[in-house]
Amino acid sequence: MSSNHGKELQEPESSTNQVATLSRYESQKRRDWNTFGQYLKTQKPPVPLVHCNSNNVLDFLRYLDQFGKTKVHIQGCMFYGNPEPPAPCSCPLRQAWGSLDALIGRLRAAYEENGGSPHTNPFATSSIRLYLREVRECQALARGIPYKKKKKGTTHESPNGKCGI
Repeated sequence: MSSNHGKELQEPESSTNQVATLSRYESQKRRDWNTFGQYLKTQKPPVPLVHCNSNNVLDFLRYLDQFGKTKVHIQGCMFYGNPEPPAPCSCPLRQAWGSLDALIGRLRAAYEENGGSPHTNPFATSSIRLYLREVRECQALARGIPYKKKKKGTTHESPNGKCGI
C-alpha cells in the first residue's frame, strides 16, 4: 500500500456538478480521471485507486487502442513505412502516440490533484515513459516518418526494426 502522507486518494466523481466553468484542459483531465477510475472498477477483481500501479496504467493504455483512429501498419504490410499509402489495408487502428502522451500528462496531474503523492504516481514511472517512447518509435517507423532525437539530431530506430508494444 502506498503512503499518501495523510491524504486519501480520491475516487473519481460519477457526476460533474460544477459551480465554475472549467477550461477545456480541466474538463478533459476530469473526464480522463473518471474514465480511468471506471476502468479500474471493471477489472476482475476491481482495483482501488490506492492500489493502482504502472501495470494497471499500461493495461489501460493497451485497452484504449481498440478505440484508436490512427492506422499503424504492421511489418508484413505492403504499406509499412509509407506515409501516404495509396489504398486501404487491414492493419489495426491504434491510439496515436500524441494522444497517449497528452492523456498520461493529464492523468499524472489529476492523480496528484486528487491526493496522490508525486513519489507514488503510477503515471510518472519509467515503464510508462518507456512504453510511450516505444509507441512513438513504432508508429513513426510504420508510417515512414523518421524520428529524430532532439539531443543529437540523429535518426533513431529500434535495433531490430520491430515494435515491441
